Amino acid sequence: MRTFVMGDIHGAYKALKQCLDRSGFRNEHDHLICLGDVADGWPDVAETIDCLMTLKHHTLLMGNHDVWALEWMTTGKADEDWVHLGAKSTLKSYGNDFNKVPPEHIAYLKSARQVFAINQKVFVHAGIDPNEPDLEKQTAETCLRSRKFIEEARRKHTSDPGHRFGGWKEIYIGHTPTLHAGTDRPRRLCNVIAMDTGAGWKGRLSMMNIATGHFTQSDSVPSLYPGHSSR
Repeated sequence: MRTFVMGDIHGAYKALKQCLDRSGFRNEHDHLICLGDVADGWPDVAETIDCLMTLKHHTLLMGNHDVWALEWMTTGKADEDWVHLGAKSTLKSYGNDFNKVPPEHIAYLKSARQVFAINQKVFVHAGIDPNEPDLEKQTAETCLRSRKFIEEARRKHTSDPGHRFGGWKEIYIGHTPTLHAGTDRPRRLCNVIAMDTGAGWKGRLSMMNIATGHFTQSDSVPSLYPGHSSR
């Protein structure tokens, strides 16, 4: 079994399919870890979730946009911040009616983990507190929303690129697009691998083999959705 990790999809089903196809992902044998934020952004949120649910070996991490989407799906309440940060695509994907959300989509998002670890490698949406060795004690703010960890990784990488945060072999994160650093490719900062390559904005979706470090990318996501805006 090969294990792959994927950055924030943000409703870009066409980019998801490209990555799966180009990587040679084998549904019966390979494992895909998604770093959260499957919702919001591009228009195919429901199709994205449908596709991910067909994967036999799949682990989903919770993202901050998924929290907002799940709240709406279960209560009909649309968070004010969410409305301004990509909610319209999720709402439209389900006919602007939370009663039309398939129960299995709700169950899928509810199954998302806050943090996941295998073979001394950690997977989380936004980051971890490297001074807290117990992953079960990591807070939702740190794992789903805060950018303090990647900012610390950027600073440390400048002075000591060989540093290992938390003693982990590698820590894979999404949430903060590498576009902010001028690239649409995954970025290594010490032992941190930033996998959000801007699929929710003007970048690409990326999928990496965690054993080899080889990564596959979609086309520029805006080129896959001409006439659409992610926000």
